[in-house]
Amino acid sequence: MSKKGEHIFFNLELPEEHGPFHVIGDVHGCFDELMELLQQLGYGVSWEASKQQYEVVPPAGCKAVFVGDLVDRGPNSPEVLRLVMDMVDQGVAYCVSGNHDDKLFRMLNGRNVQIRHGLELTKAQLERYDRAFQERVRDFISTLPHHVILDEGRLVVAHAGLEERLHGRNSKGVRELCLYGPTTGETDDKGLPVRLDWAAEYCGKAIVVYGHTPVHEPRWRNNTINIDTGCVFGGSLTALMYPDHILTSVDAHQTYAESVRPFIHYHQHHHTS
Repeated sequence: MSKKGEHIFFNLELPEEHGPFHVIGDVHGCFDELMELLQQLGYGVSWEASKQQYEVVPPAGCKAVFVGDLVDRGPNSPEVLRLVMDMVDQGVAYCVSGNHDDKLFRMLNGRNVQIRHGLELTKAQLERYDRAFQERVRDFISTLPHHVILDEGRLVVAHAGLEERLHGRNSKGVRELCLYGPTTGETDDKGLPVRLDWAAEYCGKAIVVYGHTPVHEPRWRNNTINIDTGCVFGGSLTALMYPDHILTSVDAHQTYAESVRPFIHYHQHHHTS
């Protein structure tokens, strides 16, 4: 796998993969809700104690695609990581990097990062696991693409979304946009970056599915949909089935963290695809 300190910047293009896919929003360590959602979607998940891994049998022909931010703020980031890593290893899931996953990678590589915004919980949870597991996590995150392109370019999954002209592009700048979304360069009264609403101007042919910023309800906006419904903040964990556009959600079992940034309310837009 990757050498220590090395990060691979790439997008993953799988035009021959047509789905169906279940695109799953920001998990943030909500392991029980993820298990519940997968079971509701028809995935069989069993724990193989002898192999110390999850065996996952998807519904016929289906694969999961995770929008990133697997970790931080929630109660069980290590088991979320183990489950997603096992699903990727078994060829039943893809995953893109989120900004929280990327920061965990930098911490595991000994970089000087600020241990806050939920990373302190992930760090404490991972300290109960052995070195081999921590290295597996580091290697896994190092190979996560910043966006994935599926179904002849009709579906793009990126953690914070991505405008059409950058689909399929690889650069540090594109990767930063996929992880954090576009910002004005200014900060608000809470010290948070002021984010630009890239989806309001989107007119691409590809459907873009993303997360990163919690919304009360997933809404189609110009062929894009944000499916981060803030499970860790007491909202829900949501999956979008593609190409059928069926939304499935499970409610958070409790509020694990308080959101500094309020959930976004979007006005209803008609789906234009």
